[in-house]
Order: sequence, then C-alpha cells, then structure tokens
Amino acid sequence: MKHILVVDDEPSIVTLLTFNLEKEGYQVTSAEDGLIGYELALAENYDFIILDVMLPSMDGLEIAKKLRQEKIDTPILMLTAKDEAIDRILGLEIGADDYLTKPFSPREVLARMKAIFRRIEPRREKEDTTHEYLTAGEIQADLSNYQVTVRGEKIELTPKEFELLVYFMKRKNRVIDRDTLLDRIWQYDFSGQSRIVDVHVSHLREKIEADPKHPQYLQTVRGFGYKFQVPEQ
Repeated sequence: MKHILVVDDEPSIVTLLTFNLEKEGYQVTSAEDGLIGYELALAENYDFIILDVMLPSMDGLEIAKKLRQEKIDTPILMLTAKDEAIDRILGLEIGADDYLTKPFSPREVLARMKAIFRRIEPRREKEDTTHEYLTAGEIQADLSNYQVTVRGEKIELTPKEFELLVYFMKRKNRVIDRDTLLDRIWQYDFSGQSRIVDVHVSHLREKIEADPKHPQYLQTVRGFGYKFQVPEQ
C-alpha cells in the first residue's frame, strides 16, 4: 500500500483528499502546519507528497527545496490558490514534479499522481539485477537506479532533470523544440511557458558540462530549441 503525505492548512481540503485517497487504497498521513509536514517527510519514507504552497511556519516552496537538498526524491505535487506562471516555474524549478491550482477535483489529483507514478516507476519489474545504461561521451545514465555519472563522478539530479537528460540522450543530434519537451516531460499543457524548459536545461548544464557557459553536450539551437550531441574528444 502506497503511503501519501498531505500537507495543507485547510481542513476541508485535507479531509477531501484523505477520503478520496483512502478510497483508492492509499494510506494517508496529514499535517496542517508546514514545519510539521517537513519533519514528517524527513522522518518517514513516503511514496508521494501533496504539498500546499501557502502554509504556516514554513511554506511549501521552502519545504520542497529543503527536501531536495536533503536528497529526498519523493514525488511532490504542489497545490496553490495562486494562478501565476512564476509560481509554477518556481515550484518546478526547485524540484516539484507537478503543479495544481485550486480549486481542483479529487479526480484530477488522482490522475496527476498516477501519471507521475507511471513516469518514475520502472516499467518492468525484474527478479534479476541487470541494469540498463545509456552512455554518451563522458555521461552515463543508469536507468534502473536513476543515477548519472559524469567523467566518472556521480552527480545529483532531480527527477525532472533525470527525465530530461535521458530524453535528450535517447535523441542525440536531433533538434527538439521547447513545446515538444513540455509535452513529453511535463505531459500536460504548459503552452507558452518555455522558461520552465530553459530553467531545467540551465540546471542540467551546471551539472553535466565542464564549462556551463560554453556547453559541449546541450546545445541551444536559436529559434528552435535544443540539441544533445557528443563532443569530439
């Protein structure tokens, strides 16, 4: 049974989410205070976190940021009453997996959760320990353990950064526009919000490029998008 942490300071929303999640077979733990929610997330391994942005003691963006700094990669769905692009960008930039604006339907929350689970869980469970790798130049991605090494050193990527890197690595030398990346990686309508892609590409460059200001792997194709290539040695 998957264990879900719900952190929201509106009792009616906590009750609504708890009822519908338990109805779907999930175990639910809840908190109405940001600091308490953060401490719960640190104390136990949850399968999913539903996190409000506006919270007492510690806001949701700060919680998500601190969890990622602590190397906790539990999927996070951010909730907010605001409907501004900058909030979505900030939430995704610091490592949230998805973003939902209030008011919302429980059915939409469940659909978003299932979509995220499909993305992060291995498609096939094998009894053996055979690993599947992608290699491009000095970059190697372990698709079984969601780990990446660059020039022999392990680097830390957020789930979205990992997805984005693997997507690029599987499509070497192809120009990919931002709208395609938004659709394939985020999987719902972020039309016109290309900054989300640019932010994640910038973060990837900081982690995989020897000189992020002069990238060798992730090339910008002006007016079109990005291209991943293996530099000549």
